[in-house]
Amino acid sequence: MRVISLCPSNTELMEYLGLTHLLAGVDDFSDWPASVSGLPKLGPDLSINMDLVEELQPDMVLASLSVPGMEKNVEALKERGIPHIVLNPQSLNDIERDLIITAEILGMPERGTTAAKKFCERLEAIKSLAAKVTNRPTLYWEWWPKPIFTPGKINWLTEISVAAGAKNVYADVELASVQTDWEDVLNREPDFICLAWVGVRREKVQKNVVKKRPGYERLNYLTDDHILILEEELYCRPSPRLLDGLEKLYELIHK
Repeated sequence: MRVISLCPSNTELMEYLGLTHLLAGVDDFSDWPASVSGLPKLGPDLSINMDLVEELQPDMVLASLSVPGMEKNVEALKERGIPHIVLNPQSLNDIERDLIITAEILGMPERGTTAAKKFCERLEAIKSLAAKVTNRPTLYWEWWPKPIFTPGKINWLTEISVAAGAKNVYADVELASVQTDWEDVLNREPDFICLAWVGVRREKVQKNVVKKRPGYERLNYLTDDHILILEEELYCRPSPRLLDGLEKLYELIHK
């Protein structure tokens, strides 16, 4: 089988299935696992080079709708008659299901069953720990600083928050992504600020960006340990690596 992945979360799904060796090409942003670095790069996930995809003669393309604008990739695959499936996970259950579906499509259903079981066991292990926690802090997740975007109720980070024994302060907004402002964030009085800016490496994010905002002192944080700078690749991609982020988050907020 020759498989092509058009976004990082699909590439990471293949790794979780133990099938990375089947990949014949990936999008430019797929950076994990390290073994995919030598594969042909097909362009940014919103500007895939479909001529190159066709040249690679894939048996299956793993397309996505996880980012607005990816629809044109799916349309191009249809027009060219290239075999593909479209993954669009919005929840942890969706990711579990995609493990099973992808493995079945690739003719190795047992891989999907095993991976899904492992995924569920890891998730339940953290949930069991979190169930014993008495203090459940509130979290403000920041996907982008200007304008501010944060995940709402219909998003995996709200699930991740609950699974870690916490609560997303925007869980009351029935959206996947919410555009808001700093004053509204302050009014919600989060116990922790979780910075995971999409496409920005952790080492390039500074706590001072938040500490210099007007009214920051109203949060009454004793130290800036309440500002968490997190790896966007562990929180902003709908892949099984969210479990790595969940386990890390649990340790950070309950230490």
